[in-house]
Amino acid sequence: MGLGERVTLGEIKDAYHKLSLKYHLDRCKDENKRENEEMAKKLNRSKDILLTYCAGYRYSLREKDVRINAMDNEYYEHLKRFYDGLFGDLDL
Repeated sequence: MGLGERVTLGEIKDAYHKLSLKYHLDRCKDENKRENEEMAKKLNRSKDILLTYCAGYRYSLREKDVRINAMDNEYYEHLKRFYDGLFGDLDL
């Protein structure tokens, strides 16, 4: 699927979408039908493997790991309050 070693779920879905359009049977020439059919099967299998892996992945909630991977400082601050007070002082 042309993905690197570290990808987001969104990047997996985007790559799948682009390639599925490229190899869609309704968009190919008759002489390429068999090749596109094989590529579509491989693409679907790859997507299934990756999404199954992502669904079963165990995420680290250690403060250090969350800080490294935090997308937004607001989320980090919310989780910091969780770690500091274990549900205490959460201004929800």
